[in-house]
Amino acid sequence: MRMSGPKGKFGDKKKKKARAKRTEAPKFCRFEKDGIFEVDYRDTNTLGRYVSAQGKITSRKRNGCTAFYQRQLNLAVKRARFLALLPYVGE
Repeated sequence: MRMSGPKGKFGDKKKKKARAKRTEAPKFCRFEKDGIFEVDYRDTNTLGRYVSAQGKITSRKRNGCTAFYQRQLNLAVKRARFLALLPYVGE
């Protein structure tokens, strides 16, 4: 038996070229940048930026908030929905 290299059933196997990995721009926390300490539930323009078209609260990974501000953001969106400042579902 001959063991020369990685040959398969159909002859030599060629390696596929490795795809270039996509590098995304680093995301920053908008609240830290603006110097806001507490997220206000009455500020619907700011909260609307963090709610998707279906009405879902976007994740930290997607919007770039720190964990501290993401917890405040979740609570503020839920309060704004309860007081009918934001819709529960998208339009």
